[in-house]
Amino acid sequence: MIYGNRMQKCMGLIILGLIFLNGAVAGAEDVAVIKQVKVQDNQRIEADAILRVTRAKVGDIYNEAMLSEDLQSIYSMGWFDDIRVEVEKASDGNTVIFIVKEKPTIREIKFSGNTVIDDDKLKENIDISSGSILNIFKIRRNIKIIESLYKDKNYHNAKVSYKIETLENNQANLEFDIEEGEKVRIKTITFDGNSAYDSNELRKMMETSEKGFWSWLTSSGELNRDELQQDIFKITAFYQDNGYAEARIGDPEIEYKGEWIYIIIKINEGLRYKMGQVNLEGDFVIPKEELLKNIKVGEQEYYNRDAIRQDVLSLTDIYADRGYAHADVYPDVKLEKETLTVNITFHITKNEPVYFERINIQGNTKTRDKVIRRELKVYEQELYSSSKLKRSVSDLYRLDYFEDVKVKPKRGSAEDQMLLDIEVVEKPTGTFTFGGGYSAVDNLYVMASVSERNFLGRGQILELAVQTGGKSRQYTFGFTEPWLFDIPLSAGVDAYKMEREYDDYDRSAYGGGLRFGYPLLDFTRGYVKYAYDRSDITNISEAASPYIYPGSNVESSISFSVVYDSRNRQFNPSEGSRHSITLKYAGLGGNIGFAETIAESGWYFPLFWGTVGFLHGEGGYVREVSDMYLPDYERFYLGGINSVRGFDYQGISPVIGDDIKIGGTEYVQFNVEYLYPIIKDSGLVGLFFYDAGNAWADEGTSDPGLRDSAGFGIRWFSPMGPLRLERGYILNPKPGEGSGRWEFSMGGTF
Repeated sequence: MIYGNRMQKCMGLIILGLIFLNGAVAGAEDVAVIKQVKVQDNQRIEADAILRVTRAKVGDIYNEAMLSEDLQSIYSMGWFDDIRVEVEKASDGNTVIFIVKEKPTIREIKFSGNTVIDDDKLKENIDISSGSILNIFKIRRNIKIIESLYKDKNYHNAKVSYKIETLENNQANLEFDIEEGEKVRIKTITFDGNSAYDSNELRKMMETSEKGFWSWLTSSGELNRDELQQDIFKITAFYQDNGYAEARIGDPEIEYKGEWIYIIIKINEGLRYKMGQVNLEGDFVIPKEELLKNIKVGEQEYYNRDAIRQDVLSLTDIYADRGYAHADVYPDVKLEKETLTVNITFHITKNEPVYFERINIQGNTKTRDKVIRRELKVYEQELYSSSKLKRSVSDLYRLDYFEDVKVKPKRGSAEDQMLLDIEVVEKPTGTFTFGGGYSAVDNLYVMASVSERNFLGRGQILELAVQTGGKSRQYTFGFTEPWLFDIPLSAGVDAYKMEREYDDYDRSAYGGGLRFGYPLLDFTRGYVKYAYDRSDITNISEAASPYIYPGSNVESSISFSVVYDSRNRQFNPSEGSRHSITLKYAGLGGNIGFAETIAESGWYFPLFWGTVGFLHGEGGYVREVSDMYLPDYERFYLGGINSVRGFDYQGISPVIGDDIKIGGTEYVQFNVEYLYPIIKDSGLVGLFFYDAGNAWADEGTSDPGLRDSAGFGIRWFSPMGPLRLERGYILNPKPGEGSGRWEFSMGGTF
């Protein structure tokens, strides 16, 4: 029985298989294959590009569902307005034809109605260009881009539409039509929750402001979200710097109504806290009492967040100066609500000391590495020092070889090692100038000069100059090696030849000098110079000073100077000072001999709004060496653009007889200036000044007291050198002296 059942099952399976095979063979007559796939009516789009996205391939079984998916794939390419498929059936297979209607291409993009934003700016921001496929969805996206540009400029009611102009060859022009509307400005800024400070006081702290009467000329009333956010930070800091440790300023609520913006700023002032106890805990590198002397927050009457931040920086710098570059300083602030006081404990963890493993110089293509390294106050394998690193950067800027100096410290081969990358951006240091102008001394003149402050990338200074004018001719040469024998010993040589027509005589001279300098203290250098001058004096008038000696005069001198210079830059400084004292002795040979002392002091200090104050004073004393001459051109005269402005050149001097000027053997001079930027990036500044000074001698007579003047001017540190145009007015002028004068010069300033 079991066997019979098995036989029955086998026979059943055989019968079912025969039935299935017979049906498959019978249906094969209705199955078709694809013998060809074509694209029709395409003009710009290659057929191969279209067929790459389809599944239907030659030799595949024809399948209508697959063709429906291919239609969707072609449409998703975004290049066609319409797509349909046709099938040509034949006994040897079916031909599938995709018939497409291409979207037009954009020939030109135009804008109309725009005055606030020009066409070029709009084209820079949209992502449609000439030659691209006209896509409605892309057009709508770019409409939002344009509207966003207008909102950034506070034209929140701007509306943008588009027009399509159909052209031949399946092309079209696209035009964005813009209705700009009026600029939306701030009507009111309202504070909610403030009681300690009134709204007007808070509004004065903000750059964001309500629309004012002069809004057409200024930017008052315009909304800048980034600027508004900075205002919120500023108000928060103001509260927290004045005792309100828990003050919170909410995000501004901005409401647009028609052509106006309404801003509401909610404030939670909290309680006002006074300063309580200040303490230090942790690792001390110097006695705790010494560290506490650097903490300033304890001197505040009320809690002051900025003072805490400054104290953290101060403590961090103290530790960093001793090699602990990774020191952690954490202020633990505890509010005592019962007494309304704040107690602060600074927790200090010094961590491991850090050493400079390697110092890498980058970005210098001209300046040699050693020229940069010799200015550094930090060295490889030495302890980290933040103050020395800051001074190194300052000294590199003072070289005036670099536009930018960036310091990038990073971890070295171990936790206690630091790699220091110093990246510089060089700027041109060589100049060639040719020009002319007018000065009070020479009248019309022309000049040409070649100078290089970083000769061959070695830091050497080379200067050649020629100047000729109505009354003078001068040729000069100078060369300075700042690091002779690779030590900070500067050495220089100078040579010159000149001819000048003074009012009462003519002078023709040539000479030169050899000079050395060496650092003495911080920002301080000492100099010694030997100089030789041979002057031929001719054409002496009858009204000349008795200290003009005809014929050849030889001066052989040596001078010693000490100069302190901490100015942040050589030209147009904004802070720092320069002081010097010079002792000169002539009489090492020749017929001219004298002893001279000159002291000078100048201070620059930043004021407000980018303005700078300058105080300058100098004085000198000279005496003739016995049996030798003190010539007129070595005596002291004041007046002119580099001393007391408004007076004639050498207009201030002792006189003898019928107003014969003889020059002084003593003098003092004072100058006060207030400088303000006109075009900061171009180095154009304006100034107001007050000058005073006088010169005296044992013989002859001088004006009592000091002669003074005041005035104004402009200065431009042009590519050809500093240009000065200044008008001085003489205060209390003498009869026949005039009220003052305009003066112009090209060259250095005092």
